[in-house]
Amino acid sequence: MNSEVSDEFAVRVRGLRRTYGTGASAFEAVRGVDLDVRAGSVTALLGTNGAGKTSTLEVIEGLAAPTAGTVRVLGLDPVADRAAVRRRTGVLLQRSGFSGDLTVRETLRLWAGTLSAPRPVEEMIDRLDLGRRADTKVLSLSGGEARRLDLACTLMGDPELVVLDEPTTGLDPESRREVWALIDGLREAGSTVLVTTHYLDEAETLADRLEIMHAGRIVRSGTPTQIAEGHPSVISFARLAQVPSDLGAVTDLREEHGRTVLHTTDLQTSLAHLLAWAGGRGVRLEGLDARSPSLESVFLAIADGRDPAVHTPELEGSVR
Repeated sequence: MNSEVSDEFAVRVRGLRRTYGTGASAFEAVRGVDLDVRAGSVTALLGTNGAGKTSTLEVIEGLAAPTAGTVRVLGLDPVADRAAVRRRTGVLLQRSGFSGDLTVRETLRLWAGTLSAPRPVEEMIDRLDLGRRADTKVLSLSGGEARRLDLACTLMGDPELVVLDEPTTGLDPESRREVWALIDGLREAGSTVLVTTHYLDEAETLADRLEIMHAGRIVRSGTPTQIAEGHPSVISFARLAQVPSDLGAVTDLREEHGRTVLHTTDLQTSLAHLLAWAGGRGVRLEGLDARSPSLESVFLAIADGRDPAVHTPELEGSVR
């Protein structure tokens, strides 16, 4: 796509803190975040409610200065060196704010005028498959088409680092898949992508590495497989009046929404015991579902305070 990033990491964050307000009313939204985004990879930044994800992203984008800590984007300070960083990055916000009365081609021409070295408008129209809609007003585009236009503007400056903030929020499944394909294409072309998303399946599908924030800190990092490692598997079925107490390796048993839910550290053993018990008594396990650890189960454990990573006093309390 363009020259390779010389540094191993496109983004490096160390000890990032961000505080809002002063005195007794002050609170810390970001509490000592360390984050590495390897050049040429796709990294997903996830966060529970009020985790401080947006506050972190704003500092990386150069929209706000950190209260403490250091941030380097492509080896530069995103605030002090904002002009230089801006030329080498592309940022996709949740909402673009483009005029609905302009056509796709007019919008791209307008955006090109804000860049120092834009790619040709027609090239971007072809690249994002907008040829049939080039003379259509933005107001008349579908959700997926509008998002492709947003991406065309984001990529027009041939960025080394692409920051995508909730790129598929509100899109239908087909449009989401189109955006996923575009992100895969960016990685294949050598770009670095930092993406935030509320969709866990999206993060698992796209990201080489995941960073999960909770209460102002990153509490889990790694590949989807690494993050799920060590978390319990889940067995569930329609609620029964009686369930055996000894199923082997079961760490938790609860009733949720009319279903019996078991957490186990040995899925095969617990499932075998359960099926043997049910078979011996002629019990049918309606809606039986058995799943290995997933990103969803880890994320919910963090959000519910069941993950050991969140059981520290300094992570308690609410943040924005």
